[in-house]
Amino acid sequence: MSPRSPADIKSAQRRKVLMGLAVASTLAFPVMGFAQSPATSKINTTKLAITDTEVTVGQLHSATGTMAISETGSIQAERLAIDQINAMGGILGRKIKIIQEDGASDWPTFAEKAKKLLVSDRVATVFGCWTSASRKAVLPVFEKENGLLYYPTFYEGLEQSKNVFYTGQEATQQVLAGLDWIAKEKKAKTFFLVGSDYIWPRTSNKIARKHIENVIKGSVVGEEYYPLGNTQFGSLINKIKLKKPDVIFTDVVGGSNVAFYKQLKAAGVTAKTQTLLTISVTEDEMLGIGGENVEGFYASMKYFQSLENPNNKKFVADFKAKYGANAVMGDVTQAAYLGPWLWKAAVEKAGSFDVDKVIAASAGLELKNAPEGYVKVHENHHLWSKTRIGQAQKDGQFKVVYESELIEPNPFPKGYQ
Repeated sequence: MSPRSPADIKSAQRRKVLMGLAVASTLAFPVMGFAQSPATSKINTTKLAITDTEVTVGQLHSATGTMAISETGSIQAERLAIDQINAMGGILGRKIKIIQEDGASDWPTFAEKAKKLLVSDRVATVFGCWTSASRKAVLPVFEKENGLLYYPTFYEGLEQSKNVFYTGQEATQQVLAGLDWIAKEKKAKTFFLVGSDYIWPRTSNKIARKHIENVIKGSVVGEEYYPLGNTQFGSLINKIKLKKPDVIFTDVVGGSNVAFYKQLKAAGVTAKTQTLLTISVTEDEMLGIGGENVEGFYASMKYFQSLENPNNKKFVADFKAKYGANAVMGDVTQAAYLGPWLWKAAVEKAGSFDVDKVIAASAGLELKNAPEGYVKVHENHHLWSKTRIGQAQKDGQFKVVYESELIEPNPFPKGYQ
């Protein structure tokens, strides 16, 4: 038996964390009585799972399957936020209890588990999903049952639901801003688009193509898609080497990234001779890929662990204290952390856990202590945020090389639909 690689060891450590979280999900957090707690009958008129001392929420992410490499951080961040909220006394005098479900990287399973959480468990809100395919699968369930979902992933936009708050970025804040930067900085005109084969990469690349051709006045010299979990990229890399694009623009997701970047490097495609911009690789994926296989490439995100501000310094310290000194935080991890805090703020503003009242109280809410710096909830249920470009480092972190002004979310950009 050959010795395990550092990536194998890190993967095993993440599996142990997930197994521990799955066990912990069946346990209620400690509860305390609060003399000033409002009566349950006043703040829960829709028969949600709320008692005088507890409020139950759902977590719905992939703890297993190809997407677990990406979603582990979301599970951890949401739990950290909930632990911190409980330590402060909870929400309206009630501690938060979590019911965790595993979407298992399977979209029908996500829909099934969403229905369980909303109909059987009567949770007050759900923090969950990662891929757009999983979000699209659960959306009809949330809208039919009038549930509330906090969705943490950067995504393609072209969606707005009364029942969803999108704490990641939409395409104008990530795709368009990222392309504008790389075109200007690298004088790029030719692009090769590579994605996983489902909604988010295909729609993001459709938006990217329109921007490249109509705004940047460049051209797309190749566009390829691969199934989730795919590990064979040899023919793709040959096509890229043949076309010699100025930029490889990639939204490959999940475990496929490990094979993709290792095979790029093995084929001699590195940052020394090739510019690459990813909108899908965060510090979480870098754990499995290895920084040495991504070094020098660029990522367009709103958050990087290396951000220098007091909010982020505390977040990183708290996260590592809970999950270990080697734990990392990526863009979606931080966006997931925002979900419980935004829900808390809305519930307290509304003075109620009722979904319609929480939704009505959400527009205009601000988090001035967000790790990314500052966010504000737009009436379209997305967040105002900045775009940042990070350059991958050998140690698995990113060096921030560009930061935009605060960008208003626009999930339905004119000319890109």
